[in-house]
Amino acid sequence: MGKLDFRFPAKVLLTCNALMLATPFQALAETCEAESSFFNMPILLLVALIGATVGGLLARQRRGELQKVNEQLRQINAALRRQAKIESYAPTLSYAPVGSRFVENEVIVDPRREEMIARLKAGKSFLRNQDPEKAFGEFKAGLELAQALNDPIEEKKAARGLGASLQRQGKYREAIKYFNMVLKISEREGEDSGNTEAYGAIADCYTELGDLERAGKFYDNYIARLESD
Repeated sequence: MGKLDFRFPAKVLLTCNALMLATPFQALAETCEAESSFFNMPILLLVALIGATVGGLLARQRRGELQKVNEQLRQINAALRRQAKIESYAPTLSYAPVGSRFVENEVIVDPRREEMIARLKAGKSFLRNQDPEKAFGEFKAGLELAQALNDPIEEKKAARGLGASLQRQGKYREAIKYFNMVLKISEREGEDSGNTEAYGAIADCYTELGDLERAGKFYDNYIARLESD
C-alpha cells in the first residue's frame, strides 16, 4: 500500500512534465504575460495610432479653416449683392481718383503716355479674350512706361493687370507679388484705389495654394473694404 502511494504522485509528476515539454515555450510564456500591455504593443500599431491621432487633429484644424473661409465667402457674396443693388441705380458710375482719367479728346503731349494707355488697353483686351500670356507682355510694358512717367494710378492698373494675367495662368505666387505691389503703391501715395480688388485677388491666390490661414486674413480685409465702400 505504501508503494502505491509513492508511485501515484510520481505518475502525476511525470504526466505534468510531459505536458510541459509538449507545450511550446512561447505559449507558456504568453500564459504568464498580462493580457494587454502598452509596452508590449507592436511598434507599427503604436505608430499607426499616433498617426491617426495627429491626423485627426489636423483634419479638425483644416475643417475649421474651411468653415471660416466659407463664412467669409458668404459675407463677400452678400456684400457684392448689396453693391450690385446700389450700382443698378447708377450703372455708369465708376470709381476713379480725381484727375486719373483722361478726357477722350484730350491732346496727349508725351508719346510715351499714349503708348502706355494703348498697352494697358491691349492687355485688358487679351485678358477678355482668354489670352493671359499676351496680356502679361502688354501690362509689363505698360508698367515700365507708367513708372518712367511717374504715374502711380496707371502703375497700379498695370500691376493689377500683371497679377490677373499670372493668376489666370495658375502662377499664384508670382501673381501675389504684383497684387502686393498695388497695396505698396497705395501706401506710398496715400491713395487706395484698387486695394479692394487686390485684397480679394490675394486671398483667392492663397486659397488656390491651400494656405487658408493667410487667405482668411486677406478675405477679412476684402470684406471690411466691401462693407465700407
